[in-house]
Amino acid sequence: MKFSEAEIRRRAVTGLLHEVPLKHERSDDDMNAAVPMIPVGVKPKPAAVLVPIVLREPEVTVLLTQRTDHLSSHGGQVAFPGGRIDAEDEDAIAAALREAEEETGLARAFVEPLGYLDSYLTVTAYHVVPVVALVKPGFTVTPQESEVSAVFEVPLRFLMTPENHETHSREWQGKQRFFYAMPYEERYIWGATAGMIRNLYDRLYA
Repeated sequence: MKFSEAEIRRRAVTGLLHEVPLKHERSDDDMNAAVPMIPVGVKPKPAAVLVPIVLREPEVTVLLTQRTDHLSSHGGQVAFPGGRIDAEDEDAIAAALREAEEETGLARAFVEPLGYLDSYLTVTAYHVVPVVALVKPGFTVTPQESEVSAVFEVPLRFLMTPENHETHSREWQGKQRFFYAMPYEERYIWGATAGMIRNLYDRLYA
């Protein structure tokens, strides 16, 4: 597989969505039909995340964050920068760019959105729109200390290699729930973030 800027752009034209996905197609329950956690009829809260593909040489990377341990929701987990879509946000792209800049210091001048992945419904009832973007090197990282303990990058090649898409499980109410996990060095990428990365693979490289 090729991971050059030109190849990513070529695949994005046909592989990504180019209109905001209004209905969720992926969710935390996808691998857990027998043990669902998302309440039926829940009204999800709108959210957006940035899936930033950094045009490093010689290895293109994906930028991720490690959330601080003290957060009440998903503390310590690896995540894409993002959050709720506010009333002041023009659209999902505006929300993803704003949240990414607030959380990591990534200035939007370095970011070029390419399209969307399928939207993702989380067990915490967020309807997440993932915005895939190319990021030019040269930006400065300044993590928001109250929410982000680290900002790091993982080679896109690693994340787009299906052998690295492991299936892990945890017990919930006496039953096993399954999820994707992509351990990389000391980082444990799993859950919704790994599910979105799998979606990126399905849309661009499967």
